[in-house]
Amino acid sequence: MKIILAPMEGVVDPHVRELLSAVGGIDQCVTEFVRISDQVLPTRVFRRLSPELDNQGYTRNGTLVVLQLLGSHPELMAANAAKAVRLGAPAIDLNFGCPAKTVNRNRGGAVLLDTPTDVHDIVKAVRDAVPVDIPVTAKMRLGNKDKSLALDNAQAMADAGADGIAVHARTKVEGYRPPAHWEWIARIREAVSVPVTANGEVWTCDDYQRCREVSGCADVMIGRGLIAQPDLGYQIKQFRQGEPVERMSWAGVCELLLSYQAMLETHVAPKYVPGRIKQWLHMMRNSYSEITELFPVIRSLSDPAEVRLLLQAQIDQSGAVPILRE
Repeated sequence: MKIILAPMEGVVDPHVRELLSAVGGIDQCVTEFVRISDQVLPTRVFRRLSPELDNQGYTRNGTLVVLQLLGSHPELMAANAAKAVRLGAPAIDLNFGCPAKTVNRNRGGAVLLDTPTDVHDIVKAVRDAVPVDIPVTAKMRLGNKDKSLALDNAQAMADAGADGIAVHARTKVEGYRPPAHWEWIARIREAVSVPVTANGEVWTCDDYQRCREVSGCADVMIGRGLIAQPDLGYQIKQFRQGEPVERMSWAGVCELLLSYQAMLETHVAPKYVPGRIKQWLHMMRNSYSEITELFPVIRSLSDPAEVRLLLQAQIDQSGAVPILRE
């Protein structure tokens, strides 16, 4: 009954994985996709997108990190998967769900779901290229334009040797609009013999419970819900154990953001730091009422030092700060 942090391009970077897994409740992470187009990528690209490779594929607190590849050329995908494993990737995931137009125009992500034979060939090539003890999984949507090939794609992945399939319960055309069609995940789970992970529209403990009941899946992958509530995984673990569910305080959120800012400042140019903090705050806006008052102020700031002072002031005003759970 794993809770898996979903890959989210431009959001769930290595720093976010490190922080959210430290909060607690997350059993596994998946990297942002590594785009494979026309070559075997240099080592520095893999290490930049998955620095966990230097720690045997784990975050510093011991959470497994699966490396995700995106592309359409079976042989190139296979060669890059083999290299990633040599560099220390503990598992490989294949992206058949990205809805981005630029990615889809270049035959990557969800557009491949229009041709299950291509999906099969990519999965098989990667499965054949890496050692048998390295799991190869795939992440899919229910389809590109419609759901007519959902079962065909899942069966193609399973027949090609995938060790598991994560299903985002919407098509590419449906994007991220509610609802997520968890009942379709149940149909896929019944059609294949490999483990299936449910994904889509899990924002609360109740959502998590209903998703598991409808889909029949033991494992659930969560993306935006964990960004909106960084301790949602921990809440779910408390909920499952029948304990009172305690939420992270607003001061704890600000502490988390300050930690994120400190990490960013060692890796990106100062001008990009405030934008990443604002992005995360914006994605949490429906979870914490304090953001309504804070966001108009922080939105105008471009100096990382000013952002840091504003977040620290929020902590000082709220009193005691809980230590992030290890």
